[in-house]
Amino acid sequence: MKVENGCLIFDGYTLIKDSLDVVPIDGKSLVNTISPNSYGLAVHDNEMMEALKGSDYLVLDGVYFGWWPLLRYGKRARRITGWDCFVYYANRLNQTGGRMFFLGSTEETLAKIKKRMEKDYPNVIVETFSPPFKSSFDDEDNKAMHSAINAFNPDVLCVGMTAPKQEKWSYQNFSHLNVHVSISIGNVFDWYAGNSRRPSLFWQKIGMEWLARIFMRPEIFRRNIGNQMLFFWHLLLRLLRIKK
Repeated sequence: MKVENGCLIFDGYTLIKDSLDVVPIDGKSLVNTISPNSYGLAVHDNEMMEALKGSDYLVLDGVYFGWWPLLRYGKRARRITGWDCFVYYANRLNQTGGRMFFLGSTEETLAKIKKRMEKDYPNVIVETFSPPFKSSFDDEDNKAMHSAINAFNPDVLCVGMTAPKQEKWSYQNFSHLNVHVSISIGNVFDWYAGNSRRPSLFWQKIGMEWLARIFMRPEIFRRNIGNQMLFFWHLLLRLLRIKK
């Protein structure tokens, strides 16, 4: 474990410690979120693990993943969710003027996002692209996305697909994109568009947003619980020095 440039670097992960300010807005940086669920997905998916460990920066979307550096190395990272990433960059670009691209979801959802952005962040120029709904994209699909993004030349690219699809696509295609910062923010697209509601601030502050979401969307809990329990099992084995 080492602390370098505002990040905790451990076991192949580069986790932002306190603030997105460490990510240069004028550079070229891939930012992904990490949580017990994404860790569990990556255990059985080498491409997902490569995407997480190959990201320039990870943010602590799932508070319990923060137990890993805290319990193993005594270092704490602040929770920074996908929503936090979106709001941070939208505000920053609104202050200076900038361009934000939304990749993912339906044309209807993207139209809602664009309309709300015009009201909330009038100094941000927005463009969108709805990719085909497939389990995986072929070369033609990727080229179409590359072309749409690069023609717009955004400061920030927001990718909203389901995990692990969004993380893997962002990592595998990042070198082809003319963007300064790429962030994978998943459910934020639907939340911001008003299609669904994020759990209240109370649940967010106590770090149990996941519990509220069980009641809102129990199918997500059933889908993710195995991945989450795998994370806690591996953490226990590492703390007991049974697993490296």
